[in-house]
Amino acid sequence: MKGLFITLEGGDGAGKSTQIRNIESFFTERGFVVVHTREPGGTPIGEKLREILLDKNNKEMDPVAEMLIYAASRAQHVAEVIRPAIEEGKVVICDRFTDSSIAYQGYGRGLGDMVSEVNARATGGLEPDITFWLDIDPETGKERAKQVGEPDRLELEKMDFHYRFYEGYKAMAMEHPGRIKRIDASMTPDEMKDAIYAHLERLCAKDQ
Repeated sequence: MKGLFITLEGGDGAGKSTQIRNIESFFTERGFVVVHTREPGGTPIGEKLREILLDKNNKEMDPVAEMLIYAASRAQHVAEVIRPAIEEGKVVICDRFTDSSIAYQGYGRGLGDMVSEVNARATGGLEPDITFWLDIDPETGKERAKQVGEPDRLELEKMDFHYRFYEGYKAMAMEHPGRIKRIDASMTPDEMKDAIYAHLERLCAKDQ
């Protein structure tokens, strides 16, 4: 099987970390080499940009500047980690990718189509083979996230911002049903795992 690129999306508190571990197990048990990475970040340069983006002291950050910093981190990530791993036949599992920018900056910040255009340049047109959107109500997600640790700059945004990017995810899921698979994050972790595994089984069967 050729290399695969799998991404997970959703608001904070949706349970992405648990499901990323499950997906990693799915492929390692089948003998594949798995690369687990995240955005923003994934490279030494990207991790430095991540600190800038999520620092809650950077309240004055302009929305366009925010979008461009995310895109810069992503361009480095694709060039240094993601594309080489796919070309080597590995399975890349990434916590967030371009859908996050479209949801958070395109819908949440109101930047619209500019975000898609900039990210198409940043990624060289690379798209995931499959994306799992862990669908969680923003209020519930924010409550769950509080139990994990200190909130970052984006988590501290007002609830109307969270609902705007949530609507963005819903719109993208409707627009790209072949790639974006909605997973109900109100289910138990095991139920979510079973739903994801069913999609992965079909993906692997199709790719053989």
